[in-house]
Amino acid sequence: MEAGTKAQFFDGMSAKRHHVWVAMSEDNQALTIQGDSLPQSLRWRLMDLRALADASDKNRLTVTRHADSDDEAPRDTARLVVTDPDLVDWLHKTRPDLFRADVRKGTGRKVATYAMGALAACALMIFVILPAMANTMARIIPIEREIAFGKTVTANMERLLGGSRIRSLGCSDPDGTAALNAMLTRLTASRDMQYQVEVQVFNHEMINAFAAPGGQVVLLRGLLEEANSPDEVAGVLAHEIAHVENRDATRQALRAAGSAGLLTMILGDFTGGAAIAVIGEHMLSASYSREAEADADRFALAMLQDAGVSAQGFATFFDVIDDLQDFELPEYLATHPTTSDRAAEARAFANTQVNTQPILSDTEWRALKAICN
Repeated sequence: MEAGTKAQFFDGMSAKRHHVWVAMSEDNQALTIQGDSLPQSLRWRLMDLRALADASDKNRLTVTRHADSDDEAPRDTARLVVTDPDLVDWLHKTRPDLFRADVRKGTGRKVATYAMGALAACALMIFVILPAMANTMARIIPIEREIAFGKTVTANMERLLGGSRIRSLGCSDPDGTAALNAMLTRLTASRDMQYQVEVQVFNHEMINAFAAPGGQVVLLRGLLEEANSPDEVAGVLAHEIAHVENRDATRQALRAAGSAGLLTMILGDFTGGAAIAVIGEHMLSASYSREAEADADRFALAMLQDAGVSAQGFATFFDVIDDLQDFELPEYLATHPTTSDRAAEARAFANTQVNTQPILSDTEWRALKAICN
């Protein structure tokens, strides 16, 4: 490096550009900066030099120095712009701390505190604010909007379960569809329904059923295969219809959508993948409150009673689910209240019923079981 080289200096206090000369100090420990417009010469220790981001010209290096400041990064507000290629190269090769990221003492603790605060805020939003907002919106959202929302949720669920396109998982055997419609008609005929319930079966092995907003109910093939009688399926279907009528499904989906939106902001997922995943997980787990589940069970039992269908099938299906939990926990009712208690309640209710008839004939039941064939 030569004894002195031209550079430009900015004092950080004004926008004035100072044309200066830069040279190595006599002890080779600092750069001396001198200029006619400077009030006095400056001495910047080499160990304190820090480079600033400057991508406009690779042959230019802008440096400042490590020094106390009011910013989180302790840096001098003044800066030196070096354009001499030899000096730029020398600084790059000899100054290992040139691109060091300096932080003020205690910054790590502050960052950790802010991070914990952010997590607490997210938890408050997800577990307190979003449920309250979802409850309010579920009461005021127009039914036609709710129906459209429910169709979107159902389509996303189909995609989550592996469907390549909308209705690609739907089972549509004519005889099976007719049997399913007969079951739905029998359950709802004597009740004043606020929704036009639509039931479909997805061709998926999962033992599950879920309700979506606006009257959408989906049974999965695995549930039909596990059931031993149409009355068992009727109990499950009545339970899911209860969630629709009580708008539990709408509250759940709205809460999931809010959680997905928050997750999207955090992860920067603008493709909607996080939203689909969160909404899908919420709908599949169907983790309603115990109070909501108890209300849905009571609704289902009353619906079975009005349709003249024994609740014994509902109780039997709970027994089946309870037995399967020792081997492989089924998805349906996995997060619901204890199945043995619910089975006992359904069985006690069934013992009070008289003049009940199976909800489907043997022929219809075989057709429903084969709806995905």
